[in-house]
Amino acid sequence: MATPLVVSEVAKSFTMHLRDGVRLPVVANVSFSVKAGECVVLGGPSGVGKSSILKMLYGNYGVDEGQILMEHDGRLVNLADAEPRTVLEVRRTTLGYVSQFLRVVPRVSALDIVAEPLQARGVTAAEARDRAAELLAKLNLPKELWALPPATFSGGEQQRVNIARGFITDHKILLLDEPTASLDAKNRTVVVEMIAEKKETGTALIGIFHDEEVREAVADRIIDVSEFSPRKHAA
Repeated sequence: MATPLVVSEVAKSFTMHLRDGVRLPVVANVSFSVKAGECVVLGGPSGVGKSSILKMLYGNYGVDEGQILMEHDGRLVNLADAEPRTVLEVRRTTLGYVSQFLRVVPRVSALDIVAEPLQARGVTAAEARDRAAELLAKLNLPKELWALPPATFSGGEQQRVNIARGFITDHKILLLDEPTASLDAKNRTVVVEMIAEKKETGTALIGIFHDEEVREAVADRIIDVSEFSPRKHAA
């Protein structure tokens, strides 16, 4: 599919239950598409709704209205109104996500955490661990850490595990929420190269990058999320 993701007229608000049900609009009329092999960056000031959009795209946040359309298993799925089971299926094979923070089961080694998404898709444990080792080495995580749980790792080390886990599969769509925030310059360069490799294989990427140098290196297009401000679209 040349355009694996289409977002159409999506709106989101939060209800403040501790403030007598006050409704807080976040974004309105969010509309854009992402082509295969393209990296689209969500830009704009802090608090404008960038992370909320990513969470809606992944199905972590519900939407008030609009459509989030993506091709999955030969059919078109609207993630905005999909059943939970369908959302999980889409995440398993079509939609990947690299968050800012690593959230995993305690006492599982870094190598197995990275390998797990491949094993969930039917790849043998040995093959998945080999591929995980390649990525951890590429991201310069010391080999002596691979067999350890990442709970005691530094922020930058945890983020490298998170990136390896997110990049190990061949999802058609990949969401990136500040993947380089805790990385040094050397590893930021590695991630930029990994994003370029994903683009070459036809992956559609949508990301948030506050690092201007990284943003300029990876972005084919920058969407100003402040254009989706509810104030701009108020009747």
